[in-house]
Amino acid sequence: MKIQASRQLAVGSSIAWKALNDSEVLKQCIPGCEKFELTGEQTYAVVAAVRIGPVSCRFTGRVVLSDIVILKSYTLNFDAQGGIAGFGKGKSEVVLIDNDSGCVLQYSVESQVGGKLAQLGQRLLEGAAKSIADDFFKRFDQTLKLQAGVIEQEPTSARIALGGGIGWVCIGLILATVAVLALVN
Repeated sequence: MKIQASRQLAVGSSIAWKALNDSEVLKQCIPGCEKFELTGEQTYAVVAAVRIGPVSCRFTGRVVLSDIVILKSYTLNFDAQGGIAGFGKGKSEVVLIDNDSGCVLQYSVESQVGGKLAQLGQRLLEGAAKSIADDFFKRFDQTLKLQAGVIEQEPTSARIALGGGIGWVCIGLILATVAVLALVN
């Protein structure tokens, strides 16, 4: 499966970069993410609970960052296992480009899935990946705006309605996780 897209962010690349490299921000923003922890140099352990069509499972995986150009881009290599539901692996490239409105985050994801996930079909997997990415970016954009002081934090009840916290591929993982979530979160 291949996905390419871009998102306009309301903040500059330095703020977006910091958030993209903050494991707590990513954990809060990735739908279903239970764990996103640094385990080694540029390596993260990830756990996410995902439902794609009729398949629900808990994926455990790893994301490794490479080709890092600070404040500009990186590549995420990922793999995840979901038991009988299957597995996912692939890579995602993330690029930040400053503009007058903040910055654009461009990303591409190439992934492979196996097991029951592979039996769901391309259309269902792509739909799930788009939904997960949309949810992630909504949370990530909200987090960036809060960090930049563009908006004030919402009351606790509003945050709970957004899924237990405001916040972001592995955008690195979201991308990796979109891929891993489309194949894993």
